[in-house]
Amino acid sequence: MPGFLWSSYVVNAGRGWLVDVGDFSLEYVDGRGELHSGPLEVMWSTRFEAAGQVRTFPSYRGQRNFPGWYWAATSGELVGFESWVELGHLMRLDSDPDVVAIASQPFRLSWRPGDRARRVSHTPDYFVRRRDGTAVVLDVRPDDRIEPEDAVKFAAMAAACAVVGWDFERVGVLDPVLAANLRWLSGYRHPRVRREPVAAGLRAVFARPQGLLAGARTVGDPIAVLPVLFHLVWCRELAVDLEAGLLSAATTVRPATLVTGEASGDAGASEAAVAG
Repeated sequence: MPGFLWSSYVVNAGRGWLVDVGDFSLEYVDGRGELHSGPLEVMWSTRFEAAGQVRTFPSYRGQRNFPGWYWAATSGELVGFESWVELGHLMRLDSDPDVVAIASQPFRLSWRPGDRARRVSHTPDYFVRRRDGTAVVLDVRPDDRIEPEDAVKFAAMAAACAVVGWDFERVGVLDPVLAANLRWLSGYRHPRVRREPVAAGLRAVFARPQGLLAGARTVGDPIAVLPVLFHLVWCRELAVDLEAGLLSAATTVRPATLVTGEASGDAGASEAAVAG
C-alpha cells in the first residue's frame, strides 16, 4: 500500500523494546484449511474476514471459560468465542450496521523484539470488516487481566495495524446493562423475525418517540408485534438507549436518526489501545 514506512521502528513502552515493523510476519488459515504465511506487507490485503481460525479453542474438564459458537446475522455464519466477555462484544459487533463481517482468531502475528533471538507471536481475537471497506482488529481482555506480557503484545499489534491502515482496539467488559439488552435483542436477530407490514407500521408509529409497549399496541397484538420491534431495534432501524436501563414496557423508542452517539452501539464500551 502506498505510503507505508516499512523501515520505521516503533517503541514498545511495556519493555522498551524496539520493533522493526518490517520484521512483522503473519500467518493465517484459508477457507480450505490451508496455512499461509509471509511478511505483513505481503499478507495484509488478504480477506481475513473469510479466513478460518488460525488456532482452535481448548476444551477440558474444569475449564473456567466458556468457548462456543455464535451465529452472526451480519454474515449468516458461525463465529467463535472463548468467553462471555467475547460473546458480549460479538453481539455488539453483530448489531452494528456498519459491520459486514467478523472473523475469530483470524491470523497470527509474529515479530522479534529488540535483539532477542526468539520471535514473539500473538493471535488477536477478531478481525472486523466495516461497510466502507476499512477494518478493525479486536483484542478482548478485561482491564484487570492484562499482564505485562499482554500489554507488550497489544502494543505491537496496534503498531502493526497502524502500518497497514487497520484500526486496533483492546476492549474490556461491556457495561452489564448494555450486555443484558444485547443478549435479549440477539434472540430476535434472525431475518425470519421480520414481517414487513408490521415493520412499516412500527416505523410509522415510532416516528414520534414513545414508550415501547404503548407503541407496539398501536400496531397490533403485542405478542405478534414485539418480536418485530425487537428485531428493528437490533438492526438499528429503531433506537433505544441500551445503556440507560434494562428494556421494559416504558423504554422510549425513537427513530434511529434521532439518537446521537447510539448508531454504533458501543459508546463507552471499547478502549483504543495505546501503542506505547
